[in-house]
Amino acid sequence: MLPFSRRPNLQGRLVRLHLLVLCSMTALLVLVQTAQLYREARERLGERALTASRLVAQLPLVVSGAQAGTQNPALNAQVNRLRAQAQADFIVVGNRAGIRLAHPLPERLGQPMEGGDNTLPLAGREVVSVARGSLGLSVRGKVPVWRGGVPGTQVVGVVSTGYLMPQVWHLVQGALVSLLPWFVLALGLGSAGAVWAARRLRAEILNLEPEQIAALAQQQRAVLAALREGVLAVDRAGEVILTSARAVSLLGGAGAPAPLTALWPELAELTAAHPPGRAQNLELRLRGQPVLVNLEPLEGGGFVAGFRDRAEALALAEELTHARGFVDVLRAQTHEYQNRLHVLSGLLQLGRGEEALRVLNAEIHADAQFRQLLRDVQVPRLVALLAGKRERAQELGIEFQVAEGSSLGPVWERHADTLVSAVGNLTENAFEALAGAPGQVTVLIGEDPEGMQLEVEDTGPGVPENLSGTLYTQGASSKGEGRGYGLHGVVTRVAALGGQVRHTRRGARTVFQLSLPAPQLPARGEA
Repeated sequence: MLPFSRRPNLQGRLVRLHLLVLCSMTALLVLVQTAQLYREARERLGERALTASRLVAQLPLVVSGAQAGTQNPALNAQVNRLRAQAQADFIVVGNRAGIRLAHPLPERLGQPMEGGDNTLPLAGREVVSVARGSLGLSVRGKVPVWRGGVPGTQVVGVVSTGYLMPQVWHLVQGALVSLLPWFVLALGLGSAGAVWAARRLRAEILNLEPEQIAALAQQQRAVLAALREGVLAVDRAGEVILTSARAVSLLGGAGAPAPLTALWPELAELTAAHPPGRAQNLELRLRGQPVLVNLEPLEGGGFVAGFRDRAEALALAEELTHARGFVDVLRAQTHEYQNRLHVLSGLLQLGRGEEALRVLNAEIHADAQFRQLLRDVQVPRLVALLAGKRERAQELGIEFQVAEGSSLGPVWERHADTLVSAVGNLTENAFEALAGAPGQVTVLIGEDPEGMQLEVEDTGPGVPENLSGTLYTQGASSKGEGRGYGLHGVVTRVAALGGQVRHTRRGARTVFQLSLPAPQLPARGEA
């Protein structure tokens, strides 16, 4: 396939196609017109020939000569004069036996008339025919010659006036030449119209070539197929005109074209009152399931909606939060260990080995004390997270503690993802609440036969009053746009396990409390 730049553009192709169609139609019309003109010319010449034959058949010299049945030079001369006046190619007079009594060529007098079309005239009927005689193919008008010139008496001869076919085609050619300017005018107007239409069409399709449009359509299908979220396009009339494969799956197998009111009534109701503007993370329900919807208006009316299952979005957000937390922990650990190594290296270079040993022992003792506090927390991932948060707190200049007596049995390992997500979000929020100022964050973990309880306590200023009632809703945050999803995700996951998250103010401290009911033990024989 030729590249786009080397192929004729859309305008050139449309003009060529139009010219081809127009020329084909013109040729067809010429053929039809030629056939019609030929038929009209033949009929017109036939009428002229028949009229001339009638006049000749009434001449007394012709009547007497036909009755005598013999040649007469005066008869031949008079008939030829009349032929010249009638501008006929020939006028032939024959007797009842079909022998020529008058002919344009004297040497053919006395010979039988040719063409085989004398039967009807000799029977008393006039006829127009096309036959081949001694002079060639011709249109002939033949009438009978009656005895005494009285119609209805005995037929004594026949008069044949003819026009050769080249004269017919000459008339057709003349008529076609007269129509030629109109054909040229139609061709010119059609070409100008094709150029205008091609330019208008090209402007309507953003000056793109058909191959480029086809490539864009293929790319669009590929992009829609690759998207993990559902996408649907709705026109200004509320008709769904495009759906991705994922959208069809989320919509229960229904796709475009279809009214939006039938596919997704809640979205149709939301966008019916006024043209929708750009919106992100609208929480709607689709077939009973919560989804997050992004709306993008289309120029000229309508919109594109991208949507995804809220649970998937929350899971992805939690994964990103965990990954970011791990990165922060590793960075904090690297930074802290570098600082400690620099201190130890400096003390050793200064020859203060005993002081370096004291610093090292202090670090080891602090780590041992922290591990001792976590000895009864038997969820390894949670322990690892708390250790990382301790390093993160040291980097921020915050005192981080795990309350003495904290404990958690190994049965809670099955909810480790939820616990890690909750503790990670709550401690990070506590760090941010201190806003870089010195302070203290304390984590308390405990359990009883009814379940487990977790508290994250900080010495920050507390939850702003304007957020107190909406703190756990999606997007609620005092930290700017794009925040407020972590705590909402924690609450959602905890609620799914039958637990709850709440906050309170205890003196000068803010306390977030999380409680979960005891996990159900698997039945005997289950894995």
